[in-house]
Amino acid sequence: MKVAVIDGQGGGIGKALVEKLRLAFGDKIDIIALGTNALATSAMLKAGAGEGASGENAIVCNAPKAGIITGSIAVIAAHSMLGEITPLMAQAVSGSPAQKVMLPLNRCGLLIAGAKQESLPHSIDEAVKLIGEIIQHGK
Repeated sequence: MKVAVIDGQGGGIGKALVEKLRLAFGDKIDIIALGTNALATSAMLKAGAGEGASGENAIVCNAPKAGIITGSIAVIAAHSMLGEITPLMAQAVSGSPAQKVMLPLNRCGLLIAGAKQESLPHSIDEAVKLIGEIIQHGK
């Protein structure tokens, strides 16, 4: 299964996701790092992603090919991450047939009713758990 991890800025959230995914699933999944910039992509590659690409076109071309997309909920909000998420990126992610497992970080002006304010490490652990359930059930 191809899991796309999308991040921007310094790539810290994506790096943490890739590390936990690689630890949990080893080589059973293909992880592609999709960064809004080269710094984010590089951090995710160093964390264990099998391949990576940067920028708007990379996200637009690869989002529809993924089985699962994960990252901050900001990746579905145009102009978030200090403007790094373009409208085309947000559209590609939200319109992808991939199952999306998003971290409910509220730095982009999106608040999810019912979502608990948890620490980032806890949210990442929960995302990895959900991804495992998706993989196990083939959804």
